[in-house]
Amino acid sequence: MGEAPGDYLEFATARSGYLFRTACLLTGGDWHLAEDLVQETLAKMFRSWRRIDRRRSPVAYAHTVLVRTFLSHRRLRSSRERPSDWFPDSAGRADVVELRLTLLDGLARLAAKDRAVLVLRYWEDRTVEETAAAMKISQGAVRVRSLRALRRLRELLGDELSEPAVR
Repeated sequence: MGEAPGDYLEFATARSGYLFRTACLLTGGDWHLAEDLVQETLAKMFRSWRRIDRRRSPVAYAHTVLVRTFLSHRRLRSSRERPSDWFPDSAGRADVVELRLTLLDGLARLAAKDRAVLVLRYWEDRTVEETAAAMKISQGAVRVRSLRALRRLRELLGDELSEPAVR
C-alpha cells in the first residue's frame, strides 16, 4: 500500500477514539469487535484517502464507512458470538456507569439496524438526513425505525432505565 500521507495519519490519530466509541455502541459493548471495525474502517479510508474530498468532512465519511462496515459484518457473520458480561472497571460515578451499562445491554439486545439508527441519531447526534445517507435508507425509514427502536429499547429496559440522581 505504501506509506501513509501525513494528513491521513493526523486524521486517523485524531478520530480513532471517537470511531471506537461509536463502534462500541454499535456492537453492544463488544470491545474486540469494535476494534476490528475501527481497524477495517481506517483501512478502507486509507485505501481511498486520495479520493476523499477533505473539504467535505472526512469525519462524516468515516462514520458512514464504520456504520456500513458494521451492518455488513452483521449480515455476513456466521457465528453468533455474544459480548462478554464482564466490563472493565472504570472511574466515574457508580450510577452513571450503571446507566451506561444498562443502555449498552439494551442496545445489544436490539437488531443491528435499530441499534445503528439509535447510535447515529441520539449518540452521534446526527440529523435524519445524515443517518439516512449513512445507512442507505430513506428519511422516512429512519424516522419510523427510530420510533420503533426507542419503543423496543424502553420495553426491554423497563424500570432498569432511570435517570441517575444529580449530586
